Amino acid sequence: MATKVADRYLKVDPWKVIEEGFEHPRSRVSESMFCLANEYMGVRGYFDEGYSGDRLLGSYFNNLYETKTAAHPQHFKGIVTRECFGVNSVDNFYTRITLDGEVLDLAKVKFSAFLRTLNMSEGTMERSFVWTTKNGKKVKCIFERFLSMSVPYMVCQRVSFTALNFTGAIQIKSGLDFSIIHEIASGWSQTKVASSTENAGKNFWTVPKMEHAGDSVSVIGKTINSGHLLYSSFRIDSSTPIAPKFVRQEKIATLDFSIRLVKDVEASFDKIITNFWEKSDQIEKVWSKGAAITKKNVKATFKSAHAQQKAYWVKAWDMIDMPIEGDPENQQGLRFSLFNLYQTYHGFDAGLNVPCKGLTAEVYYGAIFWDTETYCMPFYMLNNPKAARNLILYRHKYLPQAVARAKELDCEGARYPMITLDGTESCATWQHGDFEIHVSVAISYAIWMYTRTCQDTELLYKEGIEMLLQISRFYASWGEYSPKNGDFCLYGVMGPDEYHMNVNNNVYTNVMAKKSFEFTLEVAVAMQKKAPDLWKKVAKKVALRDDELANWKKMAKKMRIPMDVKTGLLEQHDGYFDLPEVDVKNLPEDQIPIYKNWSYVRIFRYNMVKQPDSLLLHLFYSKDYPIEQKKINYDYYEARTIHESSLSPGIHSILAAELGMKKEADEFFQYMTRLDLDNYNKNTDQGLHVTSMSGAYLNILYGYGGFRSDYDKLFFAPSIPAHWKSLSFKMMYRGSVLKITIDQKNVTFEVVSGKLFDILVYGEKVVVSDKPTVIKLIPLGVKTAKIAKKK
Repeated sequence: MATKVADRYLKVDPWKVIEEGFEHPRSRVSESMFCLANEYMGVRGYFDEGYSGDRLLGSYFNNLYETKTAAHPQHFKGIVTRECFGVNSVDNFYTRITLDGEVLDLAKVKFSAFLRTLNMSEGTMERSFVWTTKNGKKVKCIFERFLSMSVPYMVCQRVSFTALNFTGAIQIKSGLDFSIIHEIASGWSQTKVASSTENAGKNFWTVPKMEHAGDSVSVIGKTINSGHLLYSSFRIDSSTPIAPKFVRQEKIATLDFSIRLVKDVEASFDKIITNFWEKSDQIEKVWSKGAAITKKNVKATFKSAHAQQKAYWVKAWDMIDMPIEGDPENQQGLRFSLFNLYQTYHGFDAGLNVPCKGLTAEVYYGAIFWDTETYCMPFYMLNNPKAARNLILYRHKYLPQAVARAKELDCEGARYPMITLDGTESCATWQHGDFEIHVSVAISYAIWMYTRTCQDTELLYKEGIEMLLQISRFYASWGEYSPKNGDFCLYGVMGPDEYHMNVNNNVYTNVMAKKSFEFTLEVAVAMQKKAPDLWKKVAKKVALRDDELANWKKMAKKMRIPMDVKTGLLEQHDGYFDLPEVDVKNLPEDQIPIYKNWSYVRIFRYNMVKQPDSLLLHLFYSKDYPIEQKKINYDYYEARTIHESSLSPGIHSILAAELGMKKEADEFFQYMTRLDLDNYNKNTDQGLHVTSMSGAYLNILYGYGGFRSDYDKLFFAPSIPAHWKSLSFKMMYRGSVLKITIDQKNVTFEVVSGKLFDILVYGEKVVVSDKPTVIKLIPLGVKTAKIAKKK
């Protein structure tokens, strides 16, 4: 593993992220760390009261995007000309505070006792400090916020003050700000660190309507290009009488008022906010819908909504929590990952998905990548099958756009986009958008995983098979038979590694396409026998030709799989073994990260690997590869992997655990769980690696739980690090909830709810019931050898 240095400044706590004291240079990193979301929207942990120092004031709505023209100095057929990006929207927490003429701005005023806390157990964030004015007045300020998980359109804010050495009035401006700047409007430079001082950015909103009534304000914003309408409203509840004055600016609407502070007595105001957006050109219609939702929230208070929020998370954590006894650092990192995965997406809306960076920043454009289907799907299908189902339905919704994209690239079938918000390809970095054809096969893999685990035949025989047929058709039209030896080949591609462009026969893509062909044919045969009417319907809908199924069978059989047949070492792509070596473990520190320090074209000339590519096959289709072959491939490719992707450490930890490599498994696990908390990749300021956080979950499930999803039964081969006392987690399987507890001596299985069933543990059949079933734990290494014999 290449050296990665932790930059830890946050306190270790099992349920909280705690920042004691504020350091201005870490402002953006902290903003990312203290993000909140509720699937519908997300906000960075920026200061409510404004801050003139370096920051990214970020407020994003899932799938609410703006469009722009993709600039190319020379255009060719098939190259993307239009991009979508998740646009920075409205500051719901807009607050300005003045005392004796001095404006509260932590970049300028004197303050002490700064404390910021993200409470993961209840999905809230609180920040407090003591402000000392130039006149010597001291006031304790507390800012609390949460985005309701049970009412996704509702956001709540509380601001409290305690005068410590005086009695007097403090002036407040509280409102909605649509003048937020989208910082990387003109593009994202891989050679620089994002900074508001370097890029002026652009605002993408007009505000066609504002209204005010008493203690309430409503505003509607409209994006300049895409035509999305965002309705936002708020009302103020104060602990003391106030007389708010409505102040209207071009894109900011506020209520201005004073609060009388009495020494040592806390005074506060609450802000109950409603947001609703649609892609529509009917302002009054969207206004009416937003107003109706606001009316439903009229009786909600900060206190009642907070109680709902806590109750929601108690229920969620009961299912998703993975308690570790004996490792507080990784426990915090693991819960931070689970928290962000669940708050970013929990399946309340089939029209939404899991943005790569969640809803935490502008980098990666708030868009959907292939991470959802390959890395995130197990988390959702084993904890929240409804959410997993909705993720697949999301892809089906945009099947027409995938079919259209295939035609643009002179192919048939469905070519799903590398980056998307509206189903179209938004990756104008054409070498990724056009060469990375493995996205479509990731979707067929997700359908395969989900339907095996959840037994959702209805989805498989309707939406699933339609996607599978079009995906298989795409690979059939992209590939060609080799004139040299007759293999079926996929030419001109880029694999998940992304450091090798326009290569032939990336082994990951080829194997996954072969599996997709085979799965599609398997479902087709089953449907012809069990659901002939549905089969005829879908065959007609996609205009299936008489010879296509037979051709796909031949293509699967003849698919080229680059490999050294003597050793079993997979070749990442044709010619990879002949590339010059790079000693990635001893690269000078001034060359890291590679994207910022190597010329772009230089990267593609070497055998250096960015992230797992061929090694993914050993996890996705584990039983296809003997343990000896996994060891050969792991040793070879890990030595060449620089891990400059957040998708990398989790997979390597899982495979290291399976191979009995204790030290490597534990090191990669810590790197994965604390990737953002400790800013290992020095880019947490650009937002959290939310889809990659699924790697921490996969580490527990597939790594230390030894779970594999490609067996006919649930398969486990558990082991845990020597310094852990115990580990436990739950998983949903075909309507049942199974609890697994692992300590240094035993592994215990118990059906918490649902039907009883049998599983495989270390290759042996075990019947689990509603009473604990205890199996003796087999240590790492010994376990590996035992399972190898079983296979």
